Amino acid sequence: MIWKFIDTGFSPGSFNMGFDLQLVNEFSGTPTLRLYRWQPFCISLGANQDYSSIITKKVFDDGIDVVKRPTGGKAILHAEELTYSVIYPLSADYTPKKIYREINLALREGLINYNSSLSDLELEHTQPHFPSFYKESKSTLCFAASAMNEINYGGKKLVGSAQRKMGDAVLQHGSILCGDFHKKIIDYLNLNSEIKEELKTEMNATTTELETILGAEIIYQSLSAAIKKGFEKHFNVEFIDEIFSEKDLQVS
Repeated sequence: MIWKFIDTGFSPGSFNMGFDLQLVNEFSGTPTLRLYRWQPFCISLGANQDYSSIITKKVFDDGIDVVKRPTGGKAILHAEELTYSVIYPLSADYTPKKIYREINLALREGLINYNSSLSDLELEHTQPHFPSFYKESKSTLCFAASAMNEINYGGKKLVGSAQRKMGDAVLQHGSILCGDFHKKIIDYLNLNSEIKEELKTEMNATTTELETILGAEIIYQSLSAAIKKGFEKHFNVEFIDEIFSEKDLQVS
Protein backbone atom coordinates (compact mmCIF):
# COMPACT_ATOMS: atom_id res chain seq x y z
CA MET A 1 0.00 0.00 0.00
CA ILE A 2 1.24 3.49 -0.87
CA TRP A 3 0.91 6.52 1.41
CA LYS A 4 1.98 10.13 0.90
CA PHE A 5 4.39 11.71 3.39
CA ILE A 6 4.73 15.47 3.88
CA ASP A 7 6.97 17.39 6.28
CA THR A 8 6.22 21.11 6.11
CA GLY A 9 8.52 22.12 8.97
CA PHE A 10 7.83 25.35 10.85
CA SER A 11 4.78 27.47 9.91
CA PRO A 12 2.27 29.83 11.59
CA GLY A 13 -1.05 28.55 12.89
CA SER A 14 -3.22 29.74 10.02
CA PHE A 15 -1.04 27.85 7.56
CA ASN A 16 -0.90 24.67 9.63
CA MET A 17 -4.66 24.39 10.03
CA GLY A 18 -5.35 25.63 6.50
CA PHE A 19 -3.00 23.06 5.02
CA ASP A 20 -4.63 20.20 6.93
CA LEU A 21 -7.99 21.32 5.56
CA GLN A 22 -6.56 21.62 2.06
CA LEU A 23 -5.26 18.05 2.25
CA VAL A 24 -8.63 16.61 3.23
CA ASN A 25 -10.58 18.79 0.78
CA GLU A 26 -8.33 17.64 -2.09
CA PHE A 27 -8.16 14.03 -0.87
CA SER A 28 -8.16 11.54 -3.75
CA GLY A 29 -8.00 8.27 -1.81
CA THR A 30 -4.31 7.89 -0.94
CA PRO A 31 -3.70 8.08 2.82
CA THR A 32 -1.43 10.93 3.87
CA LEU A 33 0.83 11.48 6.88
CA ARG A 34 2.02 15.02 7.52
CA LEU A 35 4.43 16.20 10.24
CA TYR A 36 4.89 19.85 11.19
CA ARG A 37 5.81 22.40 13.86
CA TRP A 38 4.70 25.90 14.85
CA GLN A 39 6.41 29.26 14.43
CA PRO A 40 5.50 31.38 16.29
CA PHE A 41 4.13 29.27 19.14
CA CYS A 42 0.36 29.13 18.77
CA ILE A 43 -2.81 28.55 20.78
CA SER A 44 -5.36 26.54 18.83
CA LEU A 45 -8.98 26.58 19.91
CA GLY A 46 -11.48 23.83 19.20
CA ALA A 47 -13.89 24.44 16.33
CA ASN A 48 -16.72 25.28 18.74
CA GLN A 49 -14.65 27.11 21.36
CA ASP A 50 -15.08 30.86 21.73
CA TYR A 51 -12.16 33.32 21.59
CA SER A 52 -13.40 34.77 24.88
CA SER A 53 -11.99 31.70 26.65
CA ILE A 54 -8.48 33.19 26.33
CA ILE A 55 -6.96 36.56 27.25
CA THR A 56 -6.28 37.68 23.70
CA LYS A 57 -4.32 40.84 24.63
CA LYS A 58 -1.85 38.88 26.75
CA VAL A 59 -1.57 36.23 24.04
CA PHE A 60 -0.65 38.74 21.34
CA ASP A 61 1.55 40.84 23.66
CA ASP A 62 3.60 37.70 24.30
CA GLY A 63 3.97 36.98 20.59
CA ILE A 64 1.73 33.92 20.65
CA ASP A 65 -0.38 33.13 17.58
CA VAL A 66 -4.05 32.05 17.75
CA VAL A 67 -6.00 29.86 15.35
CA LYS A 68 -9.17 27.79 15.26
CA ARG A 69 -8.86 24.07 14.61
CA PRO A 70 -11.25 22.35 12.20
CA THR A 71 -11.58 19.63 14.85
CA GLY A 72 -13.18 19.75 18.29
CA GLY A 73 -11.74 19.91 21.77
CA LYS A 74 -10.41 22.79 23.81
CA ALA A 75 -7.37 25.10 23.97
CA ILE A 76 -3.85 23.82 23.25
CA LEU A 77 -0.60 25.78 23.31
CA HIS A 78 1.50 24.39 20.46
CA ALA A 79 5.14 24.99 21.33
CA GLU A 80 7.74 22.30 22.03
CA GLU A 81 5.98 19.53 20.15
CA LEU A 82 5.89 17.56 16.94
CA THR A 83 2.45 17.71 15.37
CA TYR A 84 1.05 15.07 13.05
CA SER A 85 -1.96 14.89 10.77
CA VAL A 86 -3.37 11.91 8.91
CA ILE A 87 -5.94 11.86 6.13
CA TYR A 88 -7.46 8.38 5.81
CA PRO A 89 -10.35 6.99 3.75
CA LEU A 90 -13.44 5.69 5.51
CA SER A 91 -14.69 2.18 4.77
CA ALA A 92 -16.72 -0.59 6.34
CA ASP A 93 -13.53 -1.99 7.87
CA TYR A 94 -12.08 1.38 8.89
CA THR A 95 -14.57 3.40 10.91
CA PRO A 96 -13.46 6.64 12.64
CA LYS A 97 -12.97 4.74 15.93
CA LYS A 98 -10.88 2.06 14.22
CA ILE A 99 -8.78 4.68 12.43
CA TYR A 100 -8.23 6.57 15.68
CA ARG A 101 -6.90 3.47 17.42
CA GLU A 102 -4.70 2.35 14.52
CA ILE A 103 -3.11 5.78 14.14
CA ASN A 104 -2.26 5.88 17.84
CA LEU A 105 -0.76 2.39 17.63
CA ALA A 106 1.40 3.61 14.73
CA LEU A 107 2.47 6.65 16.77
CA ARG A 108 3.36 4.38 19.70
CA GLU A 109 5.45 2.24 17.34
CA GLY A 110 7.23 5.35 16.10
CA LEU A 111 7.95 6.65 19.59
CA ILE A 112 9.47 3.31 20.58
CA ASN A 113 11.61 3.54 17.42
CA TYR A 114 12.86 6.87 18.70
CA ASN A 115 13.79 5.50 22.13
CA SER A 116 13.24 1.97 23.41
CA SER A 117 12.59 3.39 26.90
CA LEU A 118 9.17 4.36 25.56
CA SER A 119 8.08 0.72 25.28
CA ASP A 120 5.96 1.32 28.40
CA LEU A 121 3.65 3.66 26.49
CA GLU A 122 0.03 2.55 26.72
CA LEU A 123 -3.23 3.38 25.01
CA GLU A 124 -5.94 4.73 27.30
CA HIS A 125 -8.53 2.04 28.08
CA THR A 126 -11.32 4.26 29.43
CA GLN A 127 -13.39 7.14 28.12
CA PRO A 128 -14.40 10.17 30.21
CA HIS A 129 -18.10 11.01 30.43
CA PHE A 130 -17.70 14.13 28.33
CA PRO A 131 -21.13 15.73 29.08
CA SER A 132 -20.10 15.78 32.76
CA PHE A 133 -16.47 16.62 32.03
CA TYR A 134 -17.37 19.72 30.01
CA LYS A 135 -19.19 21.15 33.02
CA GLU A 136 -15.91 21.27 34.95
CA SER A 137 -13.46 24.17 34.77
CA LYS A 138 -10.62 21.86 33.72
CA SER A 139 -12.51 21.10 30.50
CA THR A 140 -11.06 24.39 29.18
CA LEU A 141 -7.85 22.41 28.61
CA CYS A 142 -7.59 19.86 25.83
CA PHE A 143 -4.92 17.95 27.76
CA ALA A 144 -6.91 17.72 31.01
CA ALA A 145 -8.14 14.20 30.27
CA SER A 146 -7.23 11.25 28.06
CA ALA A 147 -9.81 9.93 25.65
CA MET A 148 -10.06 6.27 24.68
CA ASN A 149 -6.94 5.03 22.83
CA GLU A 150 -4.85 8.16 23.38
CA ILE A 151 -1.20 7.56 24.28
CA ASN A 152 -0.21 7.71 27.96
CA TYR A 153 2.99 7.16 29.90
CA GLY A 154 2.70 6.22 33.55
CA GLY A 155 -0.95 7.25 33.52
CA LYS A 156 -0.18 10.69 32.08
CA LYS A 157 -1.18 11.91 28.62
CA LEU A 158 1.70 12.28 26.14
CA VAL A 159 -0.09 12.56 22.79
CA GLY A 160 -3.42 14.34 22.36
CA SER A 161 -5.44 13.89 19.19
CA ALA A 162 -8.63 15.13 17.58
CA GLN A 163 -10.58 13.79 14.64
CA ARG A 164 -13.22 14.94 12.19
CA LYS A 165 -15.08 13.08 9.47
CA MET A 166 -15.14 15.07 6.23
CA GLY A 167 -16.86 13.46 3.26
CA ASP A 168 -15.41 10.01 2.63
CA ALA A 169 -12.30 10.64 4.70
CA VAL A 170 -11.16 11.36 8.22
CA LEU A 171 -8.84 14.16 9.28
CA GLN A 172 -6.97 13.30 12.47
CA HIS A 173 -4.26 15.49 13.92
CA GLY A 174 -2.55 15.76 17.25
CA SER A 175 0.36 16.89 19.41
CA ILE A 176 3.31 14.78 20.51
CA LEU A 177 4.48 16.71 23.56
CA CYS A 178 8.26 17.12 23.67
CA GLY A 179 8.93 19.96 26.16
CA ASP A 180 6.82 21.46 28.95
CA PHE A 181 6.10 24.91 27.48
CA HIS A 182 2.58 23.70 26.61
CA LYS A 183 1.67 23.98 30.31
CA LYS A 184 1.83 27.78 30.04
CA ILE A 185 -1.58 27.63 28.33
CA ILE A 186 -3.09 28.21 31.77
CA ASP A 187 -1.55 31.70 31.90
CA TYR A 188 -3.63 32.67 28.85
CA LEU A 189 -7.01 31.30 29.95
CA ASN A 190 -9.72 33.75 30.89
CA LEU A 191 -10.25 32.31 34.38
CA ASN A 192 -9.76 33.56 37.93
CA SER A 193 -6.46 32.93 39.72
CA GLU A 194 -7.85 30.31 42.08
CA ILE A 195 -9.10 28.13 39.24
CA LYS A 196 -5.82 28.61 37.38
CA GLU A 197 -3.87 27.28 40.35
CA GLU A 198 -6.16 24.25 40.45
CA LEU A 199 -5.61 23.70 36.73
CA LYS A 200 -1.82 23.89 37.09
CA THR A 201 -1.98 21.11 39.68
CA GLU A 202 -4.33 19.14 37.44
CA MET A 203 -2.16 19.54 34.35
CA ASN A 204 1.01 18.46 36.17
CA ALA A 205 -0.86 15.37 37.36
CA THR A 206 -2.37 14.41 34.01
CA THR A 207 0.23 15.28 31.32
CA THR A 208 3.84 14.53 30.58
CA GLU A 209 6.34 15.15 27.78
CA LEU A 210 9.22 13.32 26.11
CA GLU A 211 11.99 15.44 27.65
CA THR A 212 10.67 14.69 31.14
CA ILE A 213 10.36 10.97 30.43
CA LEU A 214 13.74 10.59 28.74
CA GLY A 215 15.69 13.24 30.64
CA ALA A 216 17.18 14.53 27.40
CA GLU A 217 16.60 17.17 24.74
CA ILE A 218 14.53 15.92 21.82
CA ILE A 219 16.16 15.67 18.39
CA TYR A 220 13.17 16.55 16.23
CA GLN A 221 14.62 15.31 12.95
CA SER A 222 15.23 11.89 14.50
CA LEU A 223 11.78 11.89 16.08
CA SER A 224 10.14 12.67 12.72
CA ALA A 225 12.04 9.84 11.04
CA ALA A 226 11.06 7.45 13.83
CA ILE A 227 7.36 8.37 13.58
CA LYS A 228 7.43 7.87 9.82
CA LYS A 229 9.05 4.46 10.30
CA GLY A 230 6.39 3.55 12.87
CA PHE A 231 3.63 4.21 10.35
CA GLU A 232 5.47 2.23 7.69
CA LYS A 233 5.70 -0.78 9.98
CA HIS A 234 2.25 -0.63 11.58
CA PHE A 235 0.28 -0.03 8.39
CA ASN A 236 2.72 -2.05 6.22
CA VAL A 237 3.04 0.80 3.74
CA GLU A 238 5.56 2.51 1.50
CA PHE A 239 5.74 6.28 1.59
CA ILE A 240 6.06 8.61 -1.37
CA ASP A 241 7.59 11.88 -0.17
CA GLU A 242 5.63 14.89 -1.38
CA ILE A 243 7.72 17.98 -2.11
CA PHE A 244 6.05 21.39 -2.22
CA SER A 245 7.25 24.63 -3.71
CA GLU A 246 6.74 27.94 -1.91
CA LYS A 247 3.74 28.63 -4.18
CA ASP A 248 2.14 25.27 -3.28
CA LEU A 249 2.41 26.13 0.41
CA GLN A 250 0.46 29.38 0.14
CA VAL A 251 -2.83 28.29 1.65
CA SER A 252 -5.35 30.80 2.89
